[in-house]
Amino acid sequence: MFRRYRVVHYLNQFFAGFGGENHASLEPVSIPGPAGPGRLLQDALGEEAEIVLTVACGDDRYSADPDAAAQELMKLIQPGRPDLFIAGPAFNAGRYGEACGHIGREVGRTLGIPAVSGMADENPGLAYRKDVYIVPTSESARGMNAALGGISRLGLKLVHGEVSRRGEPAEFFSRGLRKNVRTERIGAQRALDVLLAKIQGRPYDTELELPKFDRVPPAPPIKELAKARIAVVTTGGLVPKGNPDGLPSTKASTYARYSLGGLERLDAKAYEAHHGGYSTQEVNQDPNRLVPLDILREREREGRIAGILDQLYTFAGCSTYYESAVEIGREIALDLRNREADAALITSA
Repeated sequence: MFRRYRVVHYLNQFFAGFGGENHASLEPVSIPGPAGPGRLLQDALGEEAEIVLTVACGDDRYSADPDAAAQELMKLIQPGRPDLFIAGPAFNAGRYGEACGHIGREVGRTLGIPAVSGMADENPGLAYRKDVYIVPTSESARGMNAALGGISRLGLKLVHGEVSRRGEPAEFFSRGLRKNVRTERIGAQRALDVLLAKIQGRPYDTELELPKFDRVPPAPPIKELAKARIAVVTTGGLVPKGNPDGLPSTKASTYARYSLGGLERLDAKAYEAHHGGYSTQEVNQDPNRLVPLDILREREREGRIAGILDQLYTFAGCSTYYESAVEIGREIALDLRNREADAALITSA
């Protein structure tokens, strides 16, 4: 007898149709059947599976207390008796991606069913790929159809038992799982071969590639803060209203400088945050929450610092490529040196 698999789908407040960042505090809710992109997902799943329930939660609400949000969502998910759980796709939205990964992991652990999501390759939600099958997607929702197609195909394979939990198929990101294989030479011999090649200056390949991290020695502390000129740098994307220089909200390739001369504090009527990685509502209400010019001016009047460099350095640090970040940092550092700044206060959202 034909059995139609039951699917529960997770969305954030935007894709579930409740609104944008002004509804990012949405409490966990359930919606019967498919909603938003879930309707396209249902078409992709076809007759083999049915989205019986959609659950949603605001990005800010989830990120503020993930465990509590997951607990509330599980109360909504379990009555749906799903065979498969699908979250997103989140593309390159960081808070959304982390929520998809976190709730997917909790569903898998609690209900023992496969959980599938979709994300771009720089989404921080990929930290959950050992527990959740994550399909590669484009960076934005322009790739929605392709993402839903990949998610639906993988989801159906999983419920059919056609994908090994230890496998590494190309249709989803590597889950970081290791498999034992037999070789002619034991590990100790292979390790010695690599060591000897390294000592003798010969080329070699490691079997376990380790990530490479820069080691940047910290600058010595300021001996007399009262004599120091302080510069302000932010990766929170603070710009004049309207973003006149067109700074990107993600994947920064440059930065901008804006004058702080003569300003005692930053006016919400004149400045706004342009950033794709966090809810900018509170910064837009009071830009000094991101760039504390008001407090710095107080410290200047009190004589606790010598002064403030009259330039604000700003860009959006969301999903910025490593090479771009290094270049931006180098340019800002050189400019600070030329302007004889003694220290930089770096703020982030």
